[in-house]
Amino acid sequence: MRILHTSDWHIGRTFHGVDLLADQAAALTAIADLVAAQRIDVVVVPGDIYDRAVPSADAVLVCNRGLEAIRSAGAVIVATAGNHDSPARLGAGAAFASAGGLHLMTRVADVGSPVVVDDEFGSVAFYGIPYLEPETTRIELEIPSARTHEEVLTAAMDRVTTDLGERRAAGGRVRSVVLAHAFVVGGEATGSERSISVGGVETAPAAAFDGADYVALGHLHSPQTLTERVRYSGSPLPYSFGERSHRKAVWVVELDADGLHSVERVDLPVVRGLSRIEGTVDELLHEERFDEAETHYVSAVLTDAVRPVDAMRSLRTRFPHAVHLEWNSPSNESGLRYRDRVRGRSDSEIMASFVTDMRSVPTPSETLLLERALAAVQRDDVAADIAGTPETGAPDDLLGRTA
Repeated sequence: MRILHTSDWHIGRTFHGVDLLADQAAALTAIADLVAAQRIDVVVVPGDIYDRAVPSADAVLVCNRGLEAIRSAGAVIVATAGNHDSPARLGAGAAFASAGGLHLMTRVADVGSPVVVDDEFGSVAFYGIPYLEPETTRIELEIPSARTHEEVLTAAMDRVTTDLGERRAAGGRVRSVVLAHAFVVGGEATGSERSISVGGVETAPAAAFDGADYVALGHLHSPQTLTERVRYSGSPLPYSFGERSHRKAVWVVELDADGLHSVERVDLPVVRGLSRIEGTVDELLHEERFDEAETHYVSAVLTDAVRPVDAMRSLRTRFPHAVHLEWNSPSNESGLRYRDRVRGRSDSEIMASFVTDMRSVPTPSETLLLERALAAVQRDDVAADIAGTPETGAPDDLLGRTA
């Protein structure tokens, strides 16, 4: 049996305010093409199919078309819910969908009830463990004292191994694939994942999955191998500039009569690259070294001595997909904490420094305006001290003089 492991689609996610639905549709089409080319039997998606619990109508449309394309390419689909998904909404109509080859395993109560797919060697049991928040799932898993992800995941795996043992006792060798959405020890986050810790330890050990022939993990966004049998596929698209050096991929897993036979990494096509560029506006607009970034999503760091006016509009004449901009003035005192920078400085000096950091050195006339504003504030403070407040009345010394 040939299995394709993908996860963390996050359909409906935006990137610095930019709609990614077209990119996500292209990524799902690439996965469907790979299913056909690689003769994949089952596609597993361990969670975060959508980016939010209530996806938009357009996000649902893109997701449904992607699932249809994968199913039309010849694969059965087994999916679970992640921490971004709503299990109830994602699993709505699951019984009906399963008749068409789409198995949505979103209920905690069903972790020990697999989807069984047969091949020439016998049966493969696919167990779906959705994202398990300890506080909301410990009662259902019959471990009311549980507080950590390790505890609830171990309880879920106990149900998996119990069912698998019974199947093997009744019918011989049954191979197993576990889908789980969790942060497993040894995995490395990329920065675009949402923390799954709510008052407890968010990680669980890879040893919790002992006994499964293959474990398809979701949650972390880069392809990772924790053990030969336990892997993250990562997301099909980068969702932060911290992922700009990552090559997105899927795992193609082959099971034979004895269990895991091989795992092959297959890189996905780059839908749109990411670039972080740095320089003055003039350098970014004219220098050839930035040519490659013209078709990428761009994060620009400006180094102009004076903060440029309407810089994003200018940059987008060359980089139409520029999405993030920051100004790093050469005059900034790097490495100093705020309190170190203001220690021993007058209010006037601090105000002038702020204007310099935000824009440029204030002119003499601007400095005069700042001094006048500061003097006005100080006069108001003195008047307030003399008059007192409605809650406290006038100061004691003033009351003494008028008594």
